[in-house]
Amino acid sequence: MLKDTGNLTKENFMIGNLFKGFGHIFNGLKLIVQPGLRRFVIIPLSINITLFGGATWYLFIKFDEWMNSLLPDFPDWLSWLETMLIWLLWPLFSIMILLVIFYSFSFIANLIAAPFNSLLAEKIEKHLTGQALDTGPNFPTSEIIKRSISSEMSKLLYFLKWWVLLFILTLLPVLNLVAPFIWLLFGAWMLSLEYLDYPMANHNKFFKDINKQAISKRSLSLGLGGSIMLFTSIPLLNLIAMPTGVAAATSLWVKHRDQMS
Repeated sequence: MLKDTGNLTKENFMIGNLFKGFGHIFNGLKLIVQPGLRRFVIIPLSINITLFGGATWYLFIKFDEWMNSLLPDFPDWLSWLETMLIWLLWPLFSIMILLVIFYSFSFIANLIAAPFNSLLAEKIEKHLTGQALDTGPNFPTSEIIKRSISSEMSKLLYFLKWWVLLFILTLLPVLNLVAPFIWLLFGAWMLSLEYLDYPMANHNKFFKDINKQAISKRSLSLGLGGSIMLFTSIPLLNLIAMPTGVAAATSLWVKHRDQMS
């Protein structure tokens, strides 16, 4: 009985942290409209509007074509099988396409806006703490560039590795029924790593550090990533998703960095 109570307490704690992580998106919304921070939002916001506006338009005109190409053609006497497959696979392929397109555009947008997002994260951290940024150990510029490139490559390889595994899972009968939920978790996790990168990189932490520390607070990180994914997938809201996500990730990092080890 005591063991069951302990498990329930742990589950409640994890669920509570999930909601806490999600709640930081609202902190992000409040932060990006603060008078002292608004000017640092303009460039990331402009980049995001341009790219996500393009992504939404491209997805709108190509979605049916991609979906039809993924589903096989059947003769008339197998129309019942085609209907069943559409019913089963349409939601799965829809989620997969949405995640790939929006994560790809998010990756490009974040890559272009990275210097401005890092500056935004720095200013938000200073706004929240009232202290100048403590960057930790000082590295030569060449070492920082080398570590940054290595970090981005590690992040890309990490994404591709899991994308391939999930794509294989998507093709396996029975197991593919749970694939949409795993894709959603994967999307939330990758977005949490992407956005935690900005405040943590300002402290000379790179992908391996970010991944390790995000795992130490898995529920918080998933909650954050889930909120950013929700914003990214909703038209109009996705236009402000990037600066809001940077602000939300910085808010989470400032509040919980002592526990993320």
